[in-house]
Amino acid sequence: MVFALLTAAIIWNLGTWYLGLPSSSSHTLVGSIIGVGIANQLMGAHTGTSGVDWSQASGVGKSLLISPVVGFFCAGLLLLAFKFFIRDPRLYQAPEGTEPPPFWIRMLLILTCSGVSFAHGSNDGQKGMGLIMLILIGTVPTAYALNHAVTPQETADFVAISRQAETAIQKHVTPFTAIGDPRTEVTDYIRTREFKPGTMLGLQQLVNSIASQASLYKQLSKVPETMTPNLRNDMYVASEALRLMKKSNMPELAPADWDALENYRKHIDVSTKFIPTWVKVAVAMALGLGTMVGWKRIVVTVGEKIGKQHLTYAQGASAELVAMATIEAADQLGLPVSTTHVLSSGVAGTMAANHSGLQWSTVRSLAMAWILTLPCSILISATLFWVFRKII
Repeated sequence: MVFALLTAAIIWNLGTWYLGLPSSSSHTLVGSIIGVGIANQLMGAHTGTSGVDWSQASGVGKSLLISPVVGFFCAGLLLLAFKFFIRDPRLYQAPEGTEPPPFWIRMLLILTCSGVSFAHGSNDGQKGMGLIMLILIGTVPTAYALNHAVTPQETADFVAISRQAETAIQKHVTPFTAIGDPRTEVTDYIRTREFKPGTMLGLQQLVNSIASQASLYKQLSKVPETMTPNLRNDMYVASEALRLMKKSNMPELAPADWDALENYRKHIDVSTKFIPTWVKVAVAMALGLGTMVGWKRIVVTVGEKIGKQHLTYAQGASAELVAMATIEAADQLGLPVSTTHVLSSGVAGTMAANHSGLQWSTVRSLAMAWILTLPCSILISATLFWVFRKII
């Protein structure tokens, strides 16, 4: 799965980069993950953790589709506001040759560029870190499936909090309920979103099992290699089930019980949702080096080929300020958006507001890349996964 989605993302990103099209790596990555998820579900067993969580995927899709529209209109409006409040004509002129802009305009552009870079790194950086963790967990689960930085004292605290959560769940277990495997019971709930009498009992037994193993081994780094994948999966299933229960408010729990369960879920996530420092540094360096090496094709398209006239300083600042704000807002909401699409649509919005005219051939190419990225990356990754499964 990892090899298929990585290969699919690389193929599409390199192809659009070669053509000078500002394609979205976010779209590509999301599409590739959806593709292998669909293929895996069609080819394998249907469980609560196979396939695609379409509620999550639809939220991501909406953010990727809406953010360019926001960029277009907001950047255009901001340019008009600049023209109304700032009368310096130099701000609305295109660069001449290699002459640097006036000092205060240069400071403004440095500020807006830095803002976009920060927002881009915080949003796109998270995708890169998530992808690396996906690879590490899939290939070397013994080292990275569980957070080895959790101390024995923190593990002891987790066991105590688990007992509190178990008590809160026990209050809502239907008497005389009988179930088979607790993990199967809870994963069925995750898959179907259908709350059954056995769901709470399965969750209680799962919480008890996780706490017993944490108490037995005292530290996550000491969990045996053969037990690590199962323990991580149990933690994920318990956390996801609690998230869905909280979202649907089913069953209806007292506020104190929800507090205990939310506290338990946060401690579980510390053990399974973590990023080592070296991964953060590696992603930051990759983003910086990738931009330094491959910047020119995309920059020329955005700066010179979207509008019929060269981008002015005010247009660039407007597009960048809107891109920075939009990406940062999405970052706070935990939604991946495309820096490329937000910035490109912002530039197009300033061209429209400035009556500079748009190069419709470029706009059509951008729109086609925008529309085709998701379905093409889904198809490529699903096909590659099927091929790899047949070959390997």
